Amino acid sequence: MVVFLANRANLQSKRLHDRIRNRLSGSFDDVRRRRAEPREAGPYRVVGDVNPRQFLEDAAYPVPSARVEIGVQLQTEAAHEYYWINWVEPDRSLLVGWHQDETHDALGPVHLQVNNGTTTVVHQSAQFIDAHPLAVVEHRLASLGDAVRAVKWEQGRPVGLDTSSLA
Repeated sequence: MVVFLANRANLQSKRLHDRIRNRLSGSFDDVRRRRAEPREAGPYRVVGDVNPRQFLEDAAYPVPSARVEIGVQLQTEAAHEYYWINWVEPDRSLLVGWHQDETHDALGPVHLQVNNGTTTVVHQSAQFIDAHPLAVVEHRLASLGDAVRAVKWEQGRPVGLDTSSLA
């Protein structure tokens, strides 16, 4: 069990992303912190490469590589931090991720999103977790495999989510 005793009000973005990088270093390869690109919200992203066959414990998984990208934007105007936790498979143009941001207000503060390239396939409301960002990352990483396996495919393209397999 991991215990976080940090005061969320005193978080510093670079330090937080370094702590996320340290957390990912045990499970992912080539973990690095990078500056966010102009199209991305927040100042940083932590990126880690992963072998989906090992991570998902599925030797038949159709692609041999993927990456996880995590970003947190502190001190937003909202009462909570914004974050983006994404599984990205470049070979299949797949993105599966939780986004806690100002978009899609009708879904609540957090949504699970599936993209095929730059096209959004589905948005679904997700559980809001009122906790320290590192605890949120830990919770989402524990659920990441289920979210990736829940993607429905037709003719080699993601078309939705099988919500019955999501907790």
